Amino acid sequence: MSVIQIVLLLIVAAITGIGSVVDEAQTHRPLVACTLVGIVLGDIPTGIILGGTLEMMALGWMNVGLAMAPDTAIASVISTILVINSHQGIGQGIAIAVPLAAAGQALTIFVRTITVFFIHKADDMAKKGNYKGIERAHLLAMSLQALRVMIPTLIICLISATAVQHFLSSIPEVITRGLQIGGGIIVVVGYAMVINMMDVPYLKPFMYAGFLFAAFTNFNLVGFGALGLIAALIYLQLKYNNQPQAPVTPAGVVFDDDDDDLDA
Repeated sequence: MSVIQIVLLLIVAAITGIGSVVDEAQTHRPLVACTLVGIVLGDIPTGIILGGTLEMMALGWMNVGLAMAPDTAIASVISTILVINSHQGIGQGIAIAVPLAAAGQALTIFVRTITVFFIHKADDMAKKGNYKGIERAHLLAMSLQALRVMIPTLIICLISATAVQHFLSSIPEVITRGLQIGGGIIVVVGYAMVINMMDVPYLKPFMYAGFLFAAFTNFNLVGFGALGLIAALIYLQLKYNNQPQAPVTPAGVVFDDDDDDLDA
């Protein structure tokens, strides 16, 4: 692994670490993080496939109140690096990602506890009207979340590929196979959750049409994506162009509605 790749991986790790608490760009999601790592390491298909598999597993993982979900950022970045560098399969990637997500969950709780100090500092700066101090406090807090993923990523990058491959090969097959089967079951549950969210009567014809096209044509995923985009644009145009337009009244003309129940 070259120095440029290590630097780029650290940047990706920082982005995913910050994204896990910002939650706006969703850069911490496995599909995004694994794909970015695959681009850096020159193996985009593996990154996308592993990211898609982990994404379906982590579809229901979210922070609710004080309950912290397993960390997808550190699991996605490190598992993709290990799988690509050691030329392992998706099953080994799932076997690595599951315990990493649990360890990252404990780590992010620890880091969030530390950031409470910076929040109190930001409150003190706000009382004094020091806007620069508030910005520094927030940037320092976010930098800790970036370091939370960057430091483990750097350690993994410095370990030789031979040692990593030996470690992954030493994992018993019963564990990797079991996690692979369990991950497949969770993926099916993820698909069911997505279909359940799509349970809208007026959108079902599009879903049925998609199944028919998949069964009787040779379209690939890119073609289906383009076809879905075209269908969505046509639907929006038909929906909003057929709505009745409000009557335009000349300026200064007031219509008296005799049917108004509020008239005295």
